[in-house]
Amino acid sequence: MTQLADWFVWSSRSKIDQSENVGDPLGIADQTQSNSNHLRGIKMLHEIRALIQSRSSFRIQPDGPTAIKTSDGASGGLLECVTSGSSGAPKIIRRSHRSWIASFEVNASLFDLSASDTYAVFGSLSHSLSLYGVLEAVHIGADLSLLTGLRADRQLKALQKTPITTLYVTPTQIENLITVADENLRIESVKRVFIGGGALSTLLADKCKSIFPAADLSPFYGASETSFITMANSQSPEGSVGTAYRDVEISIREATGQVTNGIGEIWVRSPYLYIGYADPVASDTRHQDEFVTVGEFGSLDQAGNLFIKGRKSRMVTIADQNVFPDEIEQFLMTHYTAGPVAVVAVPDDKRGHRLAVVVAGQAYHTDLDRALQLCRKTLGAHHTPKYTFFIKDLPQLVSGKLDYNAIYAWIEDKQ
Repeated sequence: MTQLADWFVWSSRSKIDQSENVGDPLGIADQTQSNSNHLRGIKMLHEIRALIQSRSSFRIQPDGPTAIKTSDGASGGLLECVTSGSSGAPKIIRRSHRSWIASFEVNASLFDLSASDTYAVFGSLSHSLSLYGVLEAVHIGADLSLLTGLRADRQLKALQKTPITTLYVTPTQIENLITVADENLRIESVKRVFIGGGALSTLLADKCKSIFPAADLSPFYGASETSFITMANSQSPEGSVGTAYRDVEISIREATGQVTNGIGEIWVRSPYLYIGYADPVASDTRHQDEFVTVGEFGSLDQAGNLFIKGRKSRMVTIADQNVFPDEIEQFLMTHYTAGPVAVVAVPDDKRGHRLAVVVAGQAYHTDLDRALQLCRKTLGAHHTPKYTFFIKDLPQLVSGKLDYNAIYAWIEDKQ
């Protein structure tokens, strides 16, 4: 690895297609909320560029970026951005520019990324996945297509119009594209799809490959606090999020802190970790020596493949058994072919909790019944949702993740 810079660079080689002048092909000239969000993203991109070019440390929030002063004696630039807030209040995290620059160089080496590439990002720049994709692109001198805030059909048209090679997306954003895509659509220019912010089911991966047949899919697991932890590929076993990303050490530990070969809390040590929270502090995030955990549980197989159970904050007790809704959600998304689902826990006087599955789109009862029966057979009765709800669209955050708080509120209104 070459000697790392301490500050992000906005390379003069990068060209930015902000979709400002493609109103007719994309149909964004109308005064819709989608168009307004896109224009807000363009404004934020200009402001980020000015801050980088002035070698500023900066904070990114939904209302825009601002320069910040550092008083802790840290060398190099600092970045503050918000977590997604998918299951709780968003947190402002602080990291060095250098911590992301290190992974820019790793990705360039692993995936042959260069100034000849064109990136596309889909979510709000106030959240780390899209922001990371933008900063990686402009730092290495690649071109960038900003599709933030556009409806999925307009994003798809932009992908057809511009020879984009590299995508940074969430599974939900992929699902949004697939929902509006013609079944015969093929976009050959895309060579790499980096997928973060949630588990990618085998079914969704197959759908993604049908639209982007020339692309290598690289689902990765991480968090805003840790950046990359693992990365998967076509050889990864089903249900796994892959093996450790370069220079990452993973330790699975019991509540006592002892390392275990079974299911335990995931602890990570790497060059890509955040510095700390600006506000507020997350109770599930803990530090020990040089390792950090964000309260996620999983296990490693003998080959080093990581299998995620779910967040401690979403774990519930059903008839004295610990149950992870994330695990059941991923299982159902793998076996239900009709669309995305969300699994949540609702209170139950007898068992503590029972699970509910919220299904997006038209109800395909045969497929759903088959998936639930397979869930019962594979994971057990307490791990199988008892209640089923149908909703037109699952609520989403601007980060492209599911909004579980909104899902819970919707269920409460239905009951």
